[in-house]
Amino acid sequence: MAMIAYKAHDIEVKVVDLNEERIAAWNSETLPIYEPGLDEIVKERRGKNLIFSSDVHEGIRAADIIFVAVNTPTKTYGVGAGRAADLRFIESVARTIAEVATTPKIIVEKSTIPVKTAETIKQILAENSGGVEFQVLSNPEFLAEGTAVEDLLAPDRVLIGGELTEGGQKAIETLASVYGRWVPDDQIIRTNLWSSELSKLVANAFLAQRISSINSISALCEATGANVDEVANAIGKDSRIGPKFLKASVGFGGSCFQKDILNLVYLCDHFGLPEVAAYWEEVVKMNDWQKHRFAAKIVGSLFNTVADKKIAVLGFAFKKDTNDTRESAAIAVCRDLLTEQANVTVYDPKVPADEIRKDVLGDEENHRLSVVESAYAASEGAHAIAILTEWDEFKDLDFEKIYGSMSKPAFIFDGRNILDHAKLVGIGFRVSGIGR
Repeated sequence: MAMIAYKAHDIEVKVVDLNEERIAAWNSETLPIYEPGLDEIVKERRGKNLIFSSDVHEGIRAADIIFVAVNTPTKTYGVGAGRAADLRFIESVARTIAEVATTPKIIVEKSTIPVKTAETIKQILAENSGGVEFQVLSNPEFLAEGTAVEDLLAPDRVLIGGELTEGGQKAIETLASVYGRWVPDDQIIRTNLWSSELSKLVANAFLAQRISSINSISALCEATGANVDEVANAIGKDSRIGPKFLKASVGFGGSCFQKDILNLVYLCDHFGLPEVAAYWEEVVKMNDWQKHRFAAKIVGSLFNTVADKKIAVLGFAFKKDTNDTRESAAIAVCRDLLTEQANVTVYDPKVPADEIRKDVLGDEENHRLSVVESAYAASEGAHAIAILTEWDEFKDLDFEKIYGSMSKPAFIFDGRNILDHAKLVGIGFRVSGIGR
């Protein structure tokens, strides 16, 4: 929404939420999420044609186009628990729109949702709107955290799905004209509703599949003496494969990949395709296995015990350039190390200490987990360092200084393969990375 306001000054973009505290944060000097370049864009247009408000009803009444961008988490209860998407917030928004709207609207699904959700939205709107006309479009987002602004400025494609009716096609072109302010028309893909809804799930599933595939090969590389980075480089030169998403790591995280794959698994089961469901479920299982394998590798290297040993964890966000920790591999690794009675000290440049403690411990207390404000403080007296997020600042640390402050022998476990391992070995570290 900030990018639309930035690129189309004649369009008023109003972001509304019932949570007044969240809206206040978006109106403050410190935005509630960290994303490179976002501060500048928001502060450039905020108060002009980008408005943040808690008056949801007024926002609905005044809008011509309503983007629905609410959470669709994995269900934790009832039918489909652990796999299906929880659509309660989608339904709530649809009912609110139907109740409040008095003029025709275009409703745009922005949330990642199961195929055929638009049918549910249309039914709710039709039965509760008192004759007001609505068109429902699907417009999934393909940006990545950490590069979201860049992805929005120059997207690979914009996908818009709508009904194959005169009204549906007109609605598609109306939304396309908004993106057309800065996106070439040949990069705006128009499909039917169901193709658009399914494309987002499938795109994330394919990307996650590549990560799990190379992570499975990283284990084979360790067993055979091959270097997974060299293997990935060699196969990535094949134009049919390409180099992207072939970086071996401790595992993928974030709000999308696991949730969307599990949703896809549920859909396949629902439509009587158990073999297809099992195939995609293995991607998630491989990802979980890689996280636990990494923690087990730390324990095994430290003479099969980390009890009362200090392990420094550098990086907690699921990737660099974001403060998002959802499904971060660091959570699983920290929990496994705490189970082994290690003393775990975490440093991340953007994730608050309270959030780290909550993600790892929930509502429990554990004196073995601590959070500090620098990589040097985390490493002091540590037996090992585990790098779990590829923050650029970790590449520039003074490792000679760090080595001098650690217990000996000193280990580094490079879960993202971002360091010069040969140089670290020269200093005296015992270094291990994924696939090495």
